[in-house]
Amino acid sequence: MKTQELPQLLRKNPYPGRGVVLGATPDGRQSAALYFIMGRSANSRNRVFVQEPDGIRTQARDPEKMEDPSLVIYHPVRRVGRSLIVTNGDQTDTILEYLERGQTLEQALRSREFEPDSPNWTPRISGLLSPDGGYKLSILKSADEKGSACLRQFFEYPGQPGLGHFIHTYVQDGSPLPIFEGEPERVEIGQDMEDFARQVWESLNEENKISLFVQYTSLETGEACQLIFNKYE
Repeated sequence: MKTQELPQLLRKNPYPGRGVVLGATPDGRQSAALYFIMGRSANSRNRVFVQEPDGIRTQARDPEKMEDPSLVIYHPVRRVGRSLIVTNGDQTDTILEYLERGQTLEQALRSREFEPDSPNWTPRISGLLSPDGGYKLSILKSADEKGSACLRQFFEYPGQPGLGHFIHTYVQDGSPLPIFEGEPERVEIGQDMEDFARQVWESLNEENKISLFVQYTSLETGEACQLIFNKYE
C-alpha cells in the first residue's frame, strides 16, 4: 500500500477543505493529531483557533463581521480522559457526550449526518485517538446530489510508527464542491512536531488556508504538546 508525504499531497490540492490526520511518530513513542480549516468566503475566513482547557475552538477574528456562526464556530478538538476527539463540526460535542455515557464513536455519529449546506452537502469528518495510539476515522456524507440520505463510513487503525491516515471534506475545488471519496489516505508522520507542522502549514494553499492545529502526545505519560497556526490572527 502506498504511503504519501502529506505536504506533497496538500501542495497539489488548492482546496481539500477541512482535514483530519491521526497517526504515530516514527519512533512509535507519540501519537499525532492534526486538524486544519480552509475557506473561500469572507465568513469562513473570519476565524482563528483558540485554546480551551480541554482542546481548541474556532472563534471569530472580528465578531462584528461574523454573518452565520452555525457551521463555522465549534470545538474541533476535545479531550475525554486520555482520548482525543478531532472533528470538523459540532459533532465533537455529540461524540463527547456519548463517550462519557460509555457509548461509542459509531453510536454517536449514527445520530448525526452531513452538513445542511446545499448544494455542497459538506461531509462531517471525525476522528478518535486512543491512549494506546490506535484511532478511528469517520465520514458522514450525502448519498446523492439532493442530500436525500446519509452514508456513514467508519475506519479503525492500529497505531503504526511513522504512519497516519488523512481524511478531508473535498476532493478538490469546484462548484459544487466534490466530496471526499474512498478510504482515508495513508501519509507519513514526521518525528519533530514543529518541523512537521510547519511543513504542513506552508503546503496549504496560501489563499485558502485559515488555521492549523497539531498535537503530539506521549503514549507513555499522556503528556501533550500543541501548536496552532492562524493566518488571520
